[in-house]
Amino acid sequence: MSRNKGEWLQLAAFVFDLAAVVVAWGTGYLLRFEFSVPAPFAQTGVSILLFVLPVYGAMFWTFGLYRGLWLFASLPDLIRIVKAIAAGSALTLALVIIIRPVPSVPRTVLFFTPVVLLLIMGGARAAYRATKEFYHYGGLLAQGKPVLIVGAGGAAALLARELARSHEWRLVGFVDDDEVKQGRDLNGIQIFGPIAQLPRLARELKAEHVIVAIPSAPIERQKEVFALCIRNQIKAMVLPALTGLDEGKPFLSRIRSIDLEDLLRRDAVTIDTPHVEALLRREVVMVTGAGGSIGSELCRQIAAFEPALLLAFELSEFALYQLTEEFREHHPKIVLVALAGDVKDAVLLDDVMRRYAPSVVFHAAAYKHVPLMEEHNAWQAIRNNVLGTYRLAEVAVQHRVRRFVLISTDKAVNPTNVMGASKRLAEMVCQALQQGTGETVFETVRFGNVLGSDGSVVPKFQEQIARGGPVTVTHPEVTRYFMTIPEAAQLVLQASSMGSGGEIFMLDMGKPVKIVDLAQDLIRLYGFRDDQIKIVFTGLRPGEKLYEELLADDETTRPTPHRKLRIARAREVERDWLSDFLPWLLQEAIVPDDAVRRDLHHWVPEYDTAPPAALETEAAPPPGLLPAAHQSASST
Repeated sequence: MSRNKGEWLQLAAFVFDLAAVVVAWGTGYLLRFEFSVPAPFAQTGVSILLFVLPVYGAMFWTFGLYRGLWLFASLPDLIRIVKAIAAGSALTLALVIIIRPVPSVPRTVLFFTPVVLLLIMGGARAAYRATKEFYHYGGLLAQGKPVLIVGAGGAAALLARELARSHEWRLVGFVDDDEVKQGRDLNGIQIFGPIAQLPRLARELKAEHVIVAIPSAPIERQKEVFALCIRNQIKAMVLPALTGLDEGKPFLSRIRSIDLEDLLRRDAVTIDTPHVEALLRREVVMVTGAGGSIGSELCRQIAAFEPALLLAFELSEFALYQLTEEFREHHPKIVLVALAGDVKDAVLLDDVMRRYAPSVVFHAAAYKHVPLMEEHNAWQAIRNNVLGTYRLAEVAVQHRVRRFVLISTDKAVNPTNVMGASKRLAEMVCQALQQGTGETVFETVRFGNVLGSDGSVVPKFQEQIARGGPVTVTHPEVTRYFMTIPEAAQLVLQASSMGSGGEIFMLDMGKPVKIVDLAQDLIRLYGFRDDQIKIVFTGLRPGEKLYEELLADDETTRPTPHRKLRIARAREVERDWLSDFLPWLLQEAIVPDDAVRRDLHHWVPEYDTAPPAALETEAAPPPGLLPAAHQSASST
């Protein structure tokens, strides 16, 4: 049915164009004789039309005038019309001069006819498109979805041009903070402002959608605009900054919905590539915990520096399989050796080091889930996180590994839980071993929560929202630092190229984020209102803090050449400490959880299990949120 309709539309357009030839030919005669055509010339004019019409008709089909739709007529269609008319005019001229089917045709008629014909055919198509667009997407029916553009710069202007040709959107205004622009027009559309008035303007203009087109604005300003949209339930999209991969792409194709990373992101990380390249290129590099969130991203980042060999050491068979499949597809030139094993297995580690002789080791294998390690698994947390680090580091020293990088956590600072204390002990083991070796450089890198990593809060919230809620948060005042997985991995690589031995690098984590705000933003990002998906508070879990710290109280920091990395002056650890500590660490017995916590007070002086005073009084929940005692806790 649609095919028949299309054929009829083509036929109708063809008939219209032939009629236009008749009108243009007649207009040529009228103009030549000043609207009083002598009878003989009128008769010859009508006679020659029998020859002119087939000529023009053939040219119209030859140049494909009916492949496009009038509704979408554009410059390429106009060019085809010009070519067809020019060819038709040339053939008509040849017909009149050479064949002479009639006694005489005035030369001015041959000049006027193509000009008038171009005006009729081009003008008709332009008028049809303009009428249709106004009727459907302008003021009569307003079927296009009204949208506001935040920003009135060059990117916004180019985007507006594409929106004018879109049949899905109807641009109703720009919003900009620049007072010079406010009240003026851009592409015929008014510029409003300031951006703080966006919620009111969206209501007045009935615009449920906003496109944020300020790619050159500071990251913090963009985040403020994103938050303003989300918290006022405006469906926001973003026009990202142009990258090399985007060159030549239409602006509309680059627009995407904003996500949680847009609300949390910061300035892009820049790596001092030559130093990292000197460390990794054509070297054998080993990554433990290579199948985890951080470990796998480290592998991807390392692959870009073309190591001679990449050793992926991982306990989980499935995670290791996934990594090998990914590398087979996306990094076929990288020689990846997949090693299934436990970092506590000293015999296996010794064999790996002897066979492959890595020069750099990134140690990301660890148990990291605070509640799981706090209850029933405290000794396993110590064995995996501390004993595993010791055995890997000891073998690294024996085999003269040049650089050993420990991935640590902000939970190691003034730890209140076993997991944090275990990571602080792992740091101390590396500090102590550094005192006894001059060949292996030990470095530690601390950072906070990684957005989207395995077991993090965001996937948990997403699951709860998908089930219709409620979303569970432990406490209204709980805050955490967040960064993206690629950002964390890039900064780890940067830090690994900078240390001289024993440093604890801390990453710039930006500002802490309230978990309840994170939950609310995620609910709204998914298109729900606060009354549709409830938030309930379940109480802090064992060992959990209200907030995380990046430095212990007795620590100071010093800057590095990289603005997002600082070095912590941590409490010194002597090598003799390790001799006292190892008998406890290497004991064969299973130590009960309470005994582990008791002993940790001795080995980690800053470890404190006493809850902060702030926790003793439950904070009042924000309006609209439900306190509840019988909901399962979410991961924070």
